[in-house]
Amino acid sequence: MAGPARRGLAAALLLGVLGTLVAVPDATADRRGTRAVPPAGPAVLPVRTTAGERVVQIVAHPDDDLFFMNPDTAQSLATGRSLTSVYLTAGEADGVNARRDDPDPPAPDKAAYAEARQNGIRAAYAEMATGDRTSPWSRSAVRTAGGGTAEFDTLRAKPWISLVWVQLREAGSINGDRPHSLHGLWDGRVDSVASQLSSGTPVREDFAYTKGQVVETVAGLLERFRPTHVRIQDPTPGRTAKGAYADHQDHLYGARFAQAALARYAALPGHPAFGVQTYLGYATGRLPRTLGPADAAAKLRTLKTYAWTDGADRCGDPAGCGDRKVAARPAGHGWAQTVRHTRGESTTWAQPGPDGTAWAFSVLDGRLAVWHRAGPTARWTGPRLTGGGGIDAGVTSVRLPDGRIAVLGTRTTLGVHAADYRRDVVVGVQRARGGDFGPWTSLGTPERDDESGTSAISAPAAVVDPTGRLRVFVRDSAHRLSGRTGLPGGGWEPWAPLGGTGLRGDPVAVTAASGRHTVLVPTPSSVLAWTQSGPGGPLTGPMRTGLPATTLALNATADTRGDGIRLWYRVPVTGQLRAARFGGDSGVPGTGDRGGAIATGAAGARRAGTAGKAKGVPDTGAATGTAAGSGTAAGPATATGAAGMLVPVVSFVASTGVAGFGPVGSGGDLLGVRSRTGVLATTRTETLPRPATVTGPAAGAGAGAGAGWTEGGFLLAGAPAGLPGGIAAMGLDGTLHWTPSSRPRTAVLP
Repeated sequence: MAGPARRGLAAALLLGVLGTLVAVPDATADRRGTRAVPPAGPAVLPVRTTAGERVVQIVAHPDDDLFFMNPDTAQSLATGRSLTSVYLTAGEADGVNARRDDPDPPAPDKAAYAEARQNGIRAAYAEMATGDRTSPWSRSAVRTAGGGTAEFDTLRAKPWISLVWVQLREAGSINGDRPHSLHGLWDGRVDSVASQLSSGTPVREDFAYTKGQVVETVAGLLERFRPTHVRIQDPTPGRTAKGAYADHQDHLYGARFAQAALARYAALPGHPAFGVQTYLGYATGRLPRTLGPADAAAKLRTLKTYAWTDGADRCGDPAGCGDRKVAARPAGHGWAQTVRHTRGESTTWAQPGPDGTAWAFSVLDGRLAVWHRAGPTARWTGPRLTGGGGIDAGVTSVRLPDGRIAVLGTRTTLGVHAADYRRDVVVGVQRARGGDFGPWTSLGTPERDDESGTSAISAPAAVVDPTGRLRVFVRDSAHRLSGRTGLPGGGWEPWAPLGGTGLRGDPVAVTAASGRHTVLVPTPSSVLAWTQSGPGGPLTGPMRTGLPATTLALNATADTRGDGIRLWYRVPVTGQLRAARFGGDSGVPGTGDRGGAIATGAAGARRAGTAGKAKGVPDTGAATGTAAGSGTAAGPATATGAAGMLVPVVSFVASTGVAGFGPVGSGGDLLGVRSRTGVLATTRTETLPRPATVTGPAAGAGAGAGAGWTEGGFLLAGAPAGLPGGIAAMGLDGTLHWTPSSRPRTAVLP
């Protein structure tokens, strides 16, 4: 079969596979006159895998996935399951495909530059998936639900891997006033945004989309690919100290269009339940690194392929085989050494009940998903979706004095107009012990409005005081801590500022055996603490802990050996685990290192911190703060010297071969983490202290890689949660995975 007959059959088959998507007939020349389009070759039909997860990634520009979502993207490609990346804009910029220092750059050609970026993405994905950057793709044009046409690319060697090019015009500026953009369209400053077609696309006619049509287009793509897990950029990245967006405006508003499309898709009957993960953009380069040398090198290698750094003509396209603008700095601004999730990092989404019962909570379809176990040997049942929509990934839970469970999270309201967009903190409480959950109650937000800080609040942390009142804490968009406390008999006190500066990530809150509360929040260089002198007392802080930089993902648990707490964190770059124990002698100055040394044995312990402004203790602005009782800010409390320190003893958990990033789940004698390969890794710990000789930062770094750890066979979504009998974790397919305590191997923890 040849020529028109083959193309006609391909169009008919594509129509059958993609439902209402319509294949556009092939053509031999670009109607915009840029260049002739080479024959596409035999069509390869897309395949949607049915077993396990199906991932869709939605980004603003070609390369956003490589900079800000990898290595998660590469890990999904390695599973042999469906992955589709959707690019909202053409990324045409000024149309010059050259390094800034190029002495003889080509003339501007936006269509050609958009094509070169596509070529770079195809090469990068082909190399990640097959090892061969020249592995061929089939390129087709398909009608979208928004009334335009998108390019649909399928990797012939692995047809479950696909790329979709929506090809709208980009803003062309990080923060500049560009009404003809996703930003302007979202805000209603323009009625539509036009397409910017690449020079080699099979799409033949330009089009324009209204705001509603962009949402319909993306929702239609979701309906066709039926994902179980969706990756988007951060829709609330915050602002800089000078008031500019902390991320590219296309990233921010592209993510908000994705949120609107996800909300529309979630309302359709019959689709598989899906989870969502958001990714930090530009700001991640200014935060502690999360990737080890090998993973950073692999990520950089992919970026160099995209950037066409070798200049070799492997694609045969006059437009170029990659993005030469990126070639001057393929690592970006530190982006190749890190990846950072902005939501879904809670480790307190599971709660034990009496007699071995347990509950677990996640967010699927933007709603609370509930699992239940009726006894210690019973099977988990669920998920049951409950409550209203709009709930962001990552919920936390606490048990109330009467045995009921309260679940807290944040909720995004899109509204009709751009000014309606907001996020608020919400709480849902069981109607009766062991029963269904009531409706969400809004606790509002410490933010003035979305415009001032893009609603960049953290996930909430919560504790219950001795009188049964719920105390809730969030980091606001100004990187300070705020709190709110329930009133006896109902109602809530206003949000109160609790101080701190430079806070990042999510706060964690924990209650020691005595009933004393402690809140800990990471900064880029340390961890700050707020604590009570005793149960029911005012919460005072911030105080320095003397801890070193973390990856900003924390978990805090009550210590099983008395009136103390443990803070679990991971070391930047290596991803190794640390446990900082705050005991009865906390709050006094310590001596020695701050947790940076590695024990020669399986574990070791040293006290963190030094008094006052000792060498190496970061000045994070923690010297001034507030003392808050019942959630209300009291007068300023100065924290200096010994009074300003809450000093832990740091334990070193053998985890060299596990590495990875994200929080540490802890329950009973079990630990669970995301490994460097993206899968769940679990281990059992011994709680008796064991002495260890610390000989220097490099001691034991190469010994026993992965010793004592068991890796699961699924990619982890969010963070693991611990229960007395095991570790709970969510997979990218929306399935709850349970690792009982009888399964992991043992590591030693002092």
